[in-house]
Amino acid sequence: MRILNLLLYYVVILPISMLPSFVLYRLSDLMFLLFYHVVGYRKKVVRDNIEKSFPEKSKAEVEHIMRGFYRHFCDLIVESLMIFQISSHKAMSRMRFRNPELLDKHYAEGRHVIIAGGHYNNWELFAVAVDQSLKHDVYALYKPLKNLFFDEKMRTSRGKFGLRMYSIKKVKELFDTLQSQSPAAVVFATDQSPSNPHRAYWTRFLGRDTAVLFGSEKFANDYDCPVYFCTLHKVKRGYYEGVFELITESPRALPYGKLTELHTQLLERDIRQHPEYWLWSHRRWKHRRPDSTTTAE
Repeated sequence: MRILNLLLYYVVILPISMLPSFVLYRLSDLMFLLFYHVVGYRKKVVRDNIEKSFPEKSKAEVEHIMRGFYRHFCDLIVESLMIFQISSHKAMSRMRFRNPELLDKHYAEGRHVIIAGGHYNNWELFAVAVDQSLKHDVYALYKPLKNLFFDEKMRTSRGKFGLRMYSIKKVKELFDTLQSQSPAAVVFATDQSPSNPHRAYWTRFLGRDTAVLFGSEKFANDYDCPVYFCTLHKVKRGYYEGVFELITESPRALPYGKLTELHTQLLERDIRQHPEYWLWSHRRWKHRRPDSTTTAE
């Protein structure tokens, strides 16, 4: 297995990552034809997710969103490969942040912050550029890969310019450790499907009963962290802009569930504006709401 990992990484992934961007985008165009028209990669899942999230849209409109999604998804694949060889300057030119100074106040106060976001636009470029753009030390929570070789390579590529990757299974350990360190920003991906629907927060998201991870609200309350949402805009092919929005400076003043509702609504706003940029191939609604759980209004 290790030999196969080495061959895949050094013979396939690294050489492709060194190709000029115009060649990579021609590769993306070919992948679109393959994924959309030939193989139909997760096409049933994508179509079902979009149709149920936008029941008011016609078949032609759903098809338009699907085509846009697959084109963007293929771009995302080649842009993720770019990251293995990308320079700091190139990363910052492809992912700019409009208002990183918004968080400076909390850095000066010595306060840790939480950044909520989703799998929308290019979160991989966000990962390599965000630590260089903020005064806070940035940590990103992630679910470790089962393949230890590629887990290490993924952490190395995302963290090459300062981002620290931390297993979501050790989030409490991370926050406990941070209490004796300089101000940090901890990034939560809030649109992953919780493994346990009984422990999730349930709400309405894209018109459907949806289980939402509660970690960002729990740890914001436990450690009194201001919470921001980061929207990623696609400026043009291969170039993005991040915009921070303050959700709350005082999470403990909010009623139970309010913070989770707010960041979920912000993500839904972004998806409704440009639905093709969200990860529709993800089986987001694989859980049904348990009878013992009340759906939030």
